[in-house]
Amino acid sequence: MNSEDLPIPGGRDVRATLDAPDAADADAIAVACPPHPQHRGHRGDKRLTAVSEALTDAGIACLRFDYGEWDAGYGEREDARNALRWARDRYDRVGIFGFSFGTAVAALAASTVEPQPDAVSLLAPTARLAEDLDTVAALDDIEGPVQVVYGARDDTVEWEPVVERARELGCEVVELSADHFFVGQHEKVADAVGGFLGEHLGEA
Repeated sequence: MNSEDLPIPGGRDVRATLDAPDAADADAIAVACPPHPQHRGHRGDKRLTAVSEALTDAGIACLRFDYGEWDAGYGEREDARNALRWARDRYDRVGIFGFSFGTAVAALAASTVEPQPDAVSLLAPTARLAEDLDTVAALDDIEGPVQVVYGARDDTVEWEPVVERARELGCEVVELSADHFFVGQHEKVADAVGGFLGEHLGEA
């Protein structure tokens, strides 16, 4: 895997790391949204890097980014949209995934950007960031395949409404016997998220 730090164009100061496969030029990429920046969430989060390694092993690039200045979810959503636009300008197939706070950012960005990403994966989803930043409502507006992965012992975020709506919509839902942070289970997380994104972003 080759990694390169770069800025994401837009109105906010957003820095990213592009992880690219060793073997050949990738034509698919996944954008990775980190957990809550006010709780030390950043692009080096172990769950994000585990998924990135699985993706690059499968020949898919991964763009892990840090949010700009804290903006209660609104600016962070725009950061993710700008990351998706950056990716779409350079790759044929684009996915997005997020962890915790990042799931809401990923879902909200995916449902409001054009064109929408080709696949969306939400790890340890949180139901909403604000009344008008609702992950559950965003699911209804995402056109492509969606995966939700949650820990059955997660008592940190309100994940139940997201999982319930995802099942109603026929999305892929994966339950792991884990807490919110998937302690000791990063490999399972990487297999689940990386496998889903690899299936939908890999060569047709």
